[in-house]
Amino acid sequence: MRLSGRKAFITGAAKGIGLSVAEAFAAEGAAVALADLSDEESKVKADAIAEKNGVTAVGIHCDVSDNNSLKKGMDEAADIFGGIDTLACMAATLTARMNVVDLPEEEWERTLRVNLTGSFLACKHVIPFMRQSGRGSIILTASQMGQVAWPGSTAYCTTKGGILQLVKGIALDHKDENIRCNSISPGGVATDRLVARWGNLETAEKEWGPKHALGRLGRTEEIAAGAVFLASDESSFMTGADLLLDGGYTAW
Repeated sequence: MRLSGRKAFITGAAKGIGLSVAEAFAAEGAAVALADLSDEESKVKADAIAEKNGVTAVGIHCDVSDNNSLKKGMDEAADIFGGIDTLACMAATLTARMNVVDLPEEEWERTLRVNLTGSFLACKHVIPFMRQSGRGSIILTASQMGQVAWPGSTAYCTTKGGILQLVKGIALDHKDENIRCNSISPGGVATDRLVARWGNLETAEKEWGPKHALGRLGRTEEIAAGAVFLASDESSFMTGADLLLDGGYTAW
């Protein structure tokens, strides 16, 4: 039970990687708040997690692009748990694939607002709770696309590169408060996001799987295992760093 007694707030937790992170945290003994736009879905998933693991799990409505919504959701979770000491930002948005000339400014702004500003706001609101707890582990989601690029994905890649720098800044700003901040960088992972991009997982596996040195897409539970490591004391000497779980995508 590597996370026994921890109180975790997880964004984008109704499905995909975020849901797997919530499940993995709960299996290790953490109380978990599944924060998502799909609050009804997150509540159903939270009830199942609580029943399976015997921990406190709640579903909370949260729009990470809206400062008030994010703060309200975090305050709600802190009231239920008696604080928050772990944050995992897994929410992200799909961006239309096109070059910067054709990309509408509104689409650029929306991508930054959800992927990058949402992570900044989550950190801004969770750190006071971590100070009260006397400890904290922040996990932001970057991507292998924070280090390399993909045609038509400039907005997305920019946000993920920004996450890598946001992590370093927060780690240094709060190094004396027992608050660590790291990122996790998944490669292509078999989720609904890839279905939206490729049409179905079979096509995604065929077309994008071979881009990874291991020859396949990742699984959500593999990324969640990395998140558990970053949340736990096993990574106590790690801050301002990125955990790259990309199946060798960037090793070519």
